[in-house]
Amino acid sequence: MQKFIGEDVLYYGMPKYQTLEESDFFLSLGRHVDVYFPSRKRSRVSAPVVFSEQLFKKQKTTIDVLPDECLFEILRRVSGGQEKSLCASVSKRWLMLLSTIHRNEQKKAQDIDKSGGSLTRCLKGTKATDIRLAAIGVGSGSRGGLGELAILGSSSSKVTDFGLMTVARGCPSLTSLTLWNLSSIKDDGVTEIANECHLLEKVELSHCPALSNKSLMAIANNCPNLTSLSIESCSNIGNEGLQAIGKSCPKLKSVLIKNCPLVGDQGVVSLVTSASFSLMQLRLQGLTISDMSLAVIGHYGLALTDLVLRDLNTVTEKGFWVMGSGQGLQKLKSIVIANCNAVTDLGLEALGRGCPNLKQVSVQKLALLSDKGIVAFAKVAVSVETVNLEECHMVTQLGVFGLLVNCANLKTLSLTKCLGIQDLPMMIPSGLSPCKSLKSLSICNCLGFGNFSLALMGQICQNLQDIVLTGLHKITDSGLTSLIKNCEYGLTKINLSGCVNLTDKIVSEISMVHGGTLEVLNLDGCKSISDASVITVAQNCFSLRELDVSKSAISDFSVAALACAEHLNLQVLSISGCQVSNKSLPFLKKLGESLIGLNMMQCRGVSSSAVGLLGVQIWKCDILV
Repeated sequence: MQKFIGEDVLYYGMPKYQTLEESDFFLSLGRHVDVYFPSRKRSRVSAPVVFSEQLFKKQKTTIDVLPDECLFEILRRVSGGQEKSLCASVSKRWLMLLSTIHRNEQKKAQDIDKSGGSLTRCLKGTKATDIRLAAIGVGSGSRGGLGELAILGSSSSKVTDFGLMTVARGCPSLTSLTLWNLSSIKDDGVTEIANECHLLEKVELSHCPALSNKSLMAIANNCPNLTSLSIESCSNIGNEGLQAIGKSCPKLKSVLIKNCPLVGDQGVVSLVTSASFSLMQLRLQGLTISDMSLAVIGHYGLALTDLVLRDLNTVTEKGFWVMGSGQGLQKLKSIVIANCNAVTDLGLEALGRGCPNLKQVSVQKLALLSDKGIVAFAKVAVSVETVNLEECHMVTQLGVFGLLVNCANLKTLSLTKCLGIQDLPMMIPSGLSPCKSLKSLSICNCLGFGNFSLALMGQICQNLQDIVLTGLHKITDSGLTSLIKNCEYGLTKINLSGCVNLTDKIVSEISMVHGGTLEVLNLDGCKSISDASVITVAQNCFSLRELDVSKSAISDFSVAALACAEHLNLQVLSISGCQVSNKSLPFLKKLGESLIGLNMMQCRGVSSSAVGLLGVQIWKCDILV
């Protein structure tokens, strides 16, 4: 063993001192030594040497001293999903570095599930940040892969294109993407997702003003499996993007375009013609389109089953007539037309004639639609089962009963805020067959509807099962009695909320005639309903599941009657705004054995402490206070 002598050190190839710094402090070796230490001039001092404790303290080393480039090379060699998640939890720096690693840059790339991911993630408001998206991108791979991602932003959201890019790199299994109210998102982020996530099937873009046609073109070029596209209030998306989607997405089934000022006939026409054999659902709202778009829909909508047209103020009567006469809507089953002022009697009749398989029709806020159009439509639309009329003020009592008489298969009729309907005496022609198909009748806030009309309904519609009569101030017990008694099959649902002139008498009749079948009874806002009504209901309505007597005249006695009913199995009870007190709590506790929902809002006679105790006792029941 070679020996070196240097003043007070005998060196045998092994250092006496533990670290480089210690030896460098004490030694100044000559050039003949084969162990390298930086040369240092010897200091000559007269004072004794004072040794600091820090000189002998072993310094801590950390991987964080490495630059990002070195750490990147280390992290990209971490192949397991669980191991990557553990590394991401070390620090924000590690997480961000991991989120920038493309799967092709990994030493061992993970296989992609061709069926899409199984995880669903939704970020809302302040929780929508790039850091959270990075964590999702890094950590979802080991748990089945990310399938659905929804980012519902707000003014305080901090999502940028970087966050979307981290998802794109780490989640190639993504099949559904929803971006809502994200003003900071631009085309780069969506384009990166389109480039990396080729399994995308559903895309929803809402209130993202910075997105343009570039995003749609990237989706069209890279996502051939796209089946659903929704674009709302995206001011920079126009015709060019829709044209690309139509040409490159042969599986497209559902499209919604709402309040996009740059979308016109060119985009709609191109999309409908290109997806003629696949497009099943189409919704157009608030667009500046002309009759040409409606004509193309009527001719090329060969696969359409559901069509919604709202707020289209630039189309004319001719457009709706041509659409109905185009003979292309043979498969259409449901149509909604709302706030399109050009719809007339002629247009509605043409739609009824040109759509032989039409089942559901909803027309709303059509100022020019009258009784003539309703009756003509009823005569030609032989397959219609559901009709909804809302705020069609030119439709009167004649139109409603003409619809009932001529629609042989009508099952559901809904009238909402049709102010043209007045309660006028009418005679039903002798020999007129009743409407046996109607099962559900809903009349809401038609202020002119009264007892005469209700009595006629009872004579014509004898097979009703569900009745919703809300906000009808003109109906009384006498008018409703005829309807109740003429229903040959037992009623299962009765909603009379807001009918302030009804009394305990009609509730007694309902419970006596239909007590065996009634499942839902709503008397919300019926001020004259008292304990007598609830007692008869408790005694006769054995099948009742839901009871609402909010803002009525009931008291603690009604709650006791319900609790003491032997065969009653109530699940939902609402006594909001009623004069009940703490005396009802023992009976509510007993009802809680079956209740899953209890509404006690504005019950001022019940103390908060009592409600808290009740909540502990019937913890399976959701209590609203």
